[in-house]
Amino acid sequence: MSRAERRAGAALAAIFGLRMLGLFLILPVFAVFAPTLAGGDDRSLVGLALGAYGLTQAVFQIPYGIASDRWGRKPVIVAGLLLFAAGSFVAALADNIYWVIAGRVIQGAGAISAAVTALAADLTREQHRTKVMAMIGSTIGLVFAISLVLAPVLYAVIGMSGIFTLTGILALGAIALLSRAVPSPPPAMAGRRVPFAAILLHPQLARMNFGVLALHVMQTALWVVVPPLLVSAGGLPVGEHWKIYLPAVLASFAVLVPAILAAERGGLMKPVFVTAVFLLVTVQGGLAWFGTGKYAIGFWLLVFFVGFNVLEAMQPSLISRLAPGEAKGTALGVYNTTQSIGLFLGGALGGWLLQHFGAGAVQGFCAAIGVVWLVLAATMTLPVRKTSS
Repeated sequence: MSRAERRAGAALAAIFGLRMLGLFLILPVFAVFAPTLAGGDDRSLVGLALGAYGLTQAVFQIPYGIASDRWGRKPVIVAGLLLFAAGSFVAALADNIYWVIAGRVIQGAGAISAAVTALAADLTREQHRTKVMAMIGSTIGLVFAISLVLAPVLYAVIGMSGIFTLTGILALGAIALLSRAVPSPPPAMAGRRVPFAAILLHPQLARMNFGVLALHVMQTALWVVVPPLLVSAGGLPVGEHWKIYLPAVLASFAVLVPAILAAERGGLMKPVFVTAVFLLVTVQGGLAWFGTGKYAIGFWLLVFFVGFNVLEAMQPSLISRLAPGEAKGTALGVYNTTQSIGLFLGGALGGWLLQHFGAGAVQGFCAAIGVVWLVLAATMTLPVRKTSS
């Protein structure tokens, strides 16, 4: 990659990381904090407070993507980060669960994922795009692992209000980073407007959109099953789960780099993609039949993160190649919307299946949706990679 591409990739990954750290820091400790709020003893409201972010993300991703195609990436990203910061400060000042929910709704309205990934695509050549997407995707995984360690410490020191305030400050810091470190993108492409239906019904884009839905259904459902499994089968207290999560995430990065190089330089894009989907399906059976101890669970988590990180890197890159140039933001908006829906469905369906039918039903459901994705991946047509600069 050129110096400008490395700089753009690192800065955009950091912006993503700052924002996601603010979100992930809340997850391990909010359920402990919620009963101290008025109305916080209602578990359905606590779940709504956590899930409201994903729902508003799903609503706003497509409008933000379209807006970024028409008015530019950076203004849309700044507007989204300002909304995210405002929601964080509303939640920090909340004295009841309803104001926390309102803050989370406002946070979710800052749906910048499509605009950020579209900007990353604008600033990188096609042959290096997956590497930049890998930088962004791996940052998300690393930040998630770090948050599992930091959240309890920060909660003890600055409390939940302090964590929400910190998320707002991080969002404002991301704006400063965007203005100072991210190069200006090329002018928006002039040309015909691509009908929204053409993006939504594009056969290859639709496969990618189903894929990201399936990926995040499996991701969220995994966290419904794994923590109780680590306690019951692994004999590990909740406060020590990070000892399994963190090594699994970090070790998966060692596989990510050669996998991306094989896909990009070795011309093995489709085999690497299909193999990553196959790994996710394998994890479901592995956890169901062989997840009988903490080290076995850690191994299957490592396999999951390998597949997850590879797909998180490859799919946005492929979307940007498959979409018409003047509608990249729109296509990535649809992609990120289905991602948000997957996050919501994975939690909702995973919890319902676990409650009524047990962990095996969750893993069976995830395996089934993974097999459907595997068939779609094996029969997809990928764009020919350009080699000129």
